[in-house]
Amino acid sequence: MKIHVEEGAVSDGQAAAVELAAGEAALVLHPKQIIAFQGRSGSREDRLLNVAGVYRKKRWIESRLTGPARFVLGVPAGYSFRAMELPEDSSLLFDIRYVLLYSEGMKLQSRFQKIKQAVVTQDWIRMKFSGGGTLGLLSCGPLCELTIDPSEPVYVDIGCLVAYPEEAKLQLCVYGNPLASQRMNYHWEITGSGKVLLQPSRPRFGLADPLQGDSLFKRILREALPFGGVIIK
Repeated sequence: MKIHVEEGAVSDGQAAAVELAAGEAALVLHPKQIIAFQGRSGSREDRLLNVAGVYRKKRWIESRLTGPARFVLGVPAGYSFRAMELPEDSSLLFDIRYVLLYSEGMKLQSRFQKIKQAVVTQDWIRMKFSGGGTLGLLSCGPLCELTIDPSEPVYVDIGCLVAYPEEAKLQLCVYGNPLASQRMNYHWEITGSGKVLLQPSRPRFGLADPLQGDSLFKRILREALPFGGVIIK
C-alpha cells in the first residue's frame, strides 16, 4: 500500500491518495471520506458490521477496497492525516475514533480500560493492531510522538491522547500549583517505556458519527436502504 498526502494547510482540509497493488486490501472506517476511486467497481465492497463490530469500531459500516486500485480520502478541515507502518509486535492501544483505514490482515484486539479511565473517557475499549501493516490516522492537527520514561512521568491532556503502549501506567491527575490545577483539564500521568501519540488540540469530531444523535430505527434505515444516507436526515 502506497499513500501520498497532499501538502496544505490543515484549516483547508487535505487529500490522501492511496494506491493498492494486486493482492492488497484496505479497510476504511469512514467510507464517506472516499472522494475518488479508480479501479473495478467490484473492488469496493461496503459491509454492515455485526453487533460486536459496531461496538468495537464505533461504526455501522466499513469499506473494503482491493487492488489493483487507487482512491483518494478527503480529510476534513481542521484534521490531519498520517500513515504509520506498525511492526508485528506493536503494543500501542488506539482510540478507534482516530483510525481512518488499516491494512487487511492486521488483527484487531479489544483491550478494556480500567473503570476509572472509562468513567472519564466515556469509552471502555481501546484497540490494539497487531500483525504488522499500515494504519491511517486522523488527528486534530499534526500528530506528534513523545517518548515516555519508567520513572519520570509525562502529563497529557486526556482529550489529546491518541495512542499509548499497552504496558504503560496511566493515572488520572492534575499538576502544578493550586491555581494551575484549577484551570486545566484532567491529565493522564503516564509512565513506562515506548512512545505515546498526541494531537495538539481536543477533537471536535467534524466527521459525522453515525452512533450519535439518531434513533436506532433511523440508523438502520440509513445504512440498509439505497441512498439512505442522502434521503434520511
